[in-house]
Amino acid sequence: MSLKLGCNISTFDSDTRPADLFTAVLDQALAAERAGFDVLTIGDHLHATPGAPDEPTLEAYTTLAALASRTSSIQLSTMVSSNTFRNPAVLAKMVTSLDVISGGRAVLGIGAGWFEPEHDGYGLEFHSLSERMAKFEEALRIIVPMLRGDRPTMVGKWYRVREPINEPRMRDDLPVLVGGGGERRTFAYAARYADHLNITCLPAQLPDKLRAFDARCAEVGRDPRTLEVSFATPMVIDEDGAKARQQAERILHGSGVDPAMASEVFFVGTPDEVTEQLRTKVLAHGVRRLMVNLFAAGQDPDVIALAGRTLAPLVAAA
Repeated sequence: MSLKLGCNISTFDSDTRPADLFTAVLDQALAAERAGFDVLTIGDHLHATPGAPDEPTLEAYTTLAALASRTSSIQLSTMVSSNTFRNPAVLAKMVTSLDVISGGRAVLGIGAGWFEPEHDGYGLEFHSLSERMAKFEEALRIIVPMLRGDRPTMVGKWYRVREPINEPRMRDDLPVLVGGGGERRTFAYAARYADHLNITCLPAQLPDKLRAFDARCAEVGRDPRTLEVSFATPMVIDEDGAKARQQAERILHGSGVDPAMASEVFFVGTPDEVTEQLRTKVLAHGVRRLMVNLFAAGQDPDVIALAGRTLAPLVAAA
């Protein structure tokens, strides 16, 4: 199975004027497309996280729709949509419209939601983790049939729909990506409803996460090989390895994490060092998609190009 690559835009440049911000994001998207990434994702947040809340944050779906009109081949998704932000039937309509606009390049990335401060700020109900997960499953029972051309009716605890119409559609197989690291519920929902699971965890935790995912698939009688599994890949890369490690330490320090953990959290160093880390920590366990997050460095199209060149030998060898 070949190796596939995703590029995640997780932050927006606070030094760029608002009038120029979309152009900067477009430059990143085009750089990812040229560099061999087959999917571009952006965070679905209403204000910056982590970081100061007033740092620039573009709304995800309007941004993706604009990118759809200026890119040609790269798939487009959130990483991942917070289910708490939107009515699920409306979200299904939105991502289907993105698919039409992009000529069949949309992916629905979705999770239960986690960042409480933006819910408080925008007046959105947050609820407990257990309640958010229950809402998430109800939402998937609405969204997935709508993406497949059905018109579900549901009277649930959290949502009610009556035969929602979702037209026009490009296709009946728009991919659903569930993102997260929850072994019991998130992985179970991916096994039951999704086409793709993006696992978020420390690299050392990945083997245990994969075993848990296999168990959730077995519980619902699904062959895990019928789902694409990717790994959220935090990468800090530079031709100067010392510079890369210093940058990784700054990121952790700014997030309140011990900078000494840089090598445990990130794939960090020179292109050769990062390549070897990915081989031994991720690819050796059978994962065949990397969802690369370059953090603020990814605001530079040249860094995206460097990441693409670094990963190209892994793609060729897979």
